Amino acid sequence: MGRGRATVVLIGLSGGTFLYTTAEALPIGLLLPMALDLTVSPADVGMLVTAYGAVVMVASVPLTALVRRVPRRPLLSALLAGFVVSNAVTVFASSFAVLLAARMATAATHALFWAVVVPAAAELFRPGLSGRVVAVVFAGGNVALALGVPAGIWLGERAGWRASFLAVAGLGAVVFAVVAALLPSTRPDQGHATRGATPDARRFRLLVAVAVLATAGAIAAYTYVALFVTEHSAMAATSVGAVLLVRGIASVLGILAVGVLVDRSPWLALVATVAVQSLALIGLYTLGHRPAAAVGLIALAGLAFAAFTATLGGLVLQVAPGRSDLAAATVSAAVNVGITAGAFVGGLTLPSHGVHRTVLIGALLSAVAMVLALGERRLAHPALTGDAPSESPPTATPALVAPRCADPQLR
Repeated sequence: MGRGRATVVLIGLSGGTFLYTTAEALPIGLLLPMALDLTVSPADVGMLVTAYGAVVMVASVPLTALVRRVPRRPLLSALLAGFVVSNAVTVFASSFAVLLAARMATAATHALFWAVVVPAAAELFRPGLSGRVVAVVFAGGNVALALGVPAGIWLGERAGWRASFLAVAGLGAVVFAVVAALLPSTRPDQGHATRGATPDARRFRLLVAVAVLATAGAIAAYTYVALFVTEHSAMAATSVGAVLLVRGIASVLGILAVGVLVDRSPWLALVATVAVQSLALIGLYTLGHRPAAAVGLIALAGLAFAAFTATLGGLVLQVAPGRSDLAAATVSAAVNVGITAGAFVGGLTLPSHGVHRTVLIGALLSAVAMVLALGERRLAHPALTGDAPSESPPTATPALVAPRCADPQLR
């Protein structure tokens, strides 16, 4: 496959992560117009996001196992076609029940897409570029948070919420055409990215634990960032959007910058990104009362977390103990458990201790994740412990299928 064609396909796959992230988060910003149009409560519309996330988390591993023999091109083409159709149904939904069904259909395709897209993208290029390739794929989701979601909300506020989903469906048709026409038709059990390069079940379990804790730390602080900016940093409410935009831009930069490090030293990238997140949140806890410091540290935390998510994708391709798509599905579920836990813990802390302490909780969870990541060096030498790496495919545990909160941050 020519490099130019591979690059076009990679951009298409990154476009898919952009669209899925945008589609998942849009109801958050269009909560009131959707509720008014459908004559339901805002809480009902909020359930569209919560239920979407629950489907993604519960369905990721079983659906990936179910389609494990389907070649990549027809599978990804079918998922993107399903994305287009389900969002088109969303546009024309006349009742909340139809809208909910359409959203659940989109969520089911989302669950599979994120599991398959990492190995599919990595197969387009030589193994030494896997970290950079995965970073480009994940960058699509961060660009969605920085630009796609705000643009969709802007369009929905002016042309109606249905126009936003129509635009998403239209762009989805373009991505579908690129992937269906150009992605190589290979069997899912062929190629260098089908299984981990250095499979190790213990290191994979450690990766899952770090994913839960680091994500929980990031979300505990991020969920209530608007309150932090206005109450603790004493900035105007109108500045929240600008702060989040700066964070979004920093996230894109972080996810692109970490790709080279993931290829050279993936576990160092994991430790470094979690360490930077911990330091940023500690700094935000101590210096967040100063507006300039608060903006810079919120951006730095966003950069670190985005880079961390890209590092997870690269490490899946390294240590997956069985099929890399099943491993990716398991890590995706773990991230979503972290999102749930972080928002839940932050919500418990907020009423009694204030938004300042939610940042401290996030920093502490991140620090624990960093300590665990540092322990990887002991697991990297099986001869020292008498434990051989396992080749069995990862399976979801009950802890990985808990309901997830309505937060659009990385999956």
